Amino acid sequence: MGSSSTPAAAAAAAPSRRKVALYLALLTLQYGAQPLISKRFVRQDTIVTSLVLATEAAKVICAIILLIAEGSLRKQFSNWTLTGSLTASGLPAAIYALQNSLLQVSYKNLDSLTFSILNQTKLLWTAFFTFLILGQKQSSRQILALALLIGAAVLLSVGESTSKGSKSGGSDYILLYGIIPVTVASMLSGLASSLCQWASQVKKHTSYMMTIEMSFIGSMCLLASTYRSPDGEAIRKYGFFHEWTFWTVVPVLMNAVGGILVGLVTTYAGGVRKGFVIVSALLVTALLQFVFDGKPPSLYCLMALPLVATSIFIYQKYPYVDRKKKD
Repeated sequence: MGSSSTPAAAAAAAPSRRKVALYLALLTLQYGAQPLISKRFVRQDTIVTSLVLATEAAKVICAIILLIAEGSLRKQFSNWTLTGSLTASGLPAAIYALQNSLLQVSYKNLDSLTFSILNQTKLLWTAFFTFLILGQKQSSRQILALALLIGAAVLLSVGESTSKGSKSGGSDYILLYGIIPVTVASMLSGLASSLCQWASQVKKHTSYMMTIEMSFIGSMCLLASTYRSPDGEAIRKYGFFHEWTFWTVVPVLMNAVGGILVGLVTTYAGGVRKGFVIVSALLVTALLQFVFDGKPPSLYCLMALPLVATSIFIYQKYPYVDRKKKD
């Protein structure tokens, strides 16, 4: 989720430091391992829509279980209204559903580390849309950080497009089915995150309820699109679980748990420590790719990695401060 709770609510429900550390560690592992796990356990011809719908269903189940565990399920649903749900979660849900589909396409056609680094450009888009929607300004150092991030994205685009021996047979294919999908998905992530932040400030939704609402609405939008989409035709022809294996469940569940963890980390650990999680996840991806695939990072990735790490650190470390309010 793209927002955090109010200070009073956060203080009232703040978990122990050990739990916060556990959330951070689990999210780092999930971010870093997700691209590699998806490439390993999802077959090339698996229907993308089936993966997205399964992930959304798993998110709902996880969120309901957590609401039951904390004893607030009945209270949350007793205060629920259809109008409020559509207002707070409708548009972000549809955007996230499209984003997830684009990410699934990109997973299959990009190097895992390249995917992870390009996916971090969502910070740039989040900054842009939070300014556009919420009027949140950036400090001069944050602007420098965003410039570094753009430079890293350009490096990766050039490197991936000119790389030799790509399994899908050419730079055009990698550009269309790898780089462009993850770039658009990052932009959509920034937009949806900003909309969620706006909704949370107005509607005061908890992260679990936002997860349930957005997953349900997004799934309905995606199901509606299958009426005329190639994926819908494939599902009707081959079945929902076409090319699934027992192991396909692993990346689906990992993605679902990651969605829950993002809300918890944002709420209880804050944006600065989440930035360290993102940087650490890049290192996890590089390590796992080298260990399991025996593939060292490309020169372009090695050049881009410190740029991304530096830009994210600076952006989180030096936020905008209103000097008038400070004085």
